[in-house]
Amino acid sequence: MLTTRFVDGSPNWIDVGTPDIDGAASFYGALFGWRFRFAEPEAGGYGFFQLDGRTVAGGMEITPEQGPPSWTVYFRSPDAEATATASEQAHGGVLMRPMDVMGKGSMAILADRAGVPFGIWQPGRRAGLDLAGEPGSLCWVELYTPDVPAAAAYYRAVLGLETSAVPFPGGTYTCVNPAGQAEDGMFGGLVPTSGGPAGAEPGWLPYFEVPDADAAVTGAEELGGTVRAPATDVEGVGRVARLADPYGARFAVIRTAPQGA
Repeated sequence: MLTTRFVDGSPNWIDVGTPDIDGAASFYGALFGWRFRFAEPEAGGYGFFQLDGRTVAGGMEITPEQGPPSWTVYFRSPDAEATATASEQAHGGVLMRPMDVMGKGSMAILADRAGVPFGIWQPGRRAGLDLAGEPGSLCWVELYTPDVPAAAAYYRAVLGLETSAVPFPGGTYTCVNPAGQAEDGMFGGLVPTSGGPAGAEPGWLPYFEVPDADAAVTGAEELGGTVRAPATDVEGVGRVARLADPYGARFAVIRTAPQGA
């Protein structure tokens, strides 16, 4: 699971683009206990979701021309320009060239071989999220992709990620971790869209830790969200559900199984 001991290649930021930032703040505030505050005026309407004063995500209002409502996962890069170049060399793309963010770091938006967008963050004054791996924060990410081997090769070339096959009910699960981190550094998985969960589309799906997955499902529905997959027990993992907020941004929740379960 994720922690804030970020290393190169690990997720270190996440944000949501939404057509209604006030509505999104109300939804996630009621669901996770987050509070939203805008950054300085020169940030162009960008802001931060916080839990007990610690930043757990970012967010901003977008127009239809900027794309559909969605969550974007960012990965730590030691050199944003070099990572963008590596994406192009690995037959991916660069959707937004690296840019400085007021001295806090450098960001870029890339696309893998299947066209799935993701971000990179080269830390400056801000290393990343203040909280991860705890209730109410990001704890896991999954890439839904039409070609797992091709995706594994791309992310190894661009971010240095390593993969491993883990026994899973009904087959194996492809886990990912930063180079040299092995099991202790696992932060996500690669899932084929073919034969995967119903309705799965290519993209990175963030998981947020919750105290009670069933309560999160009920709460999301009552707040106008959508249940894409109901709460289900996954042996040795926990109880998980896939949801979408009222504007269509997709995410998942998990009540992680106690260690040794």
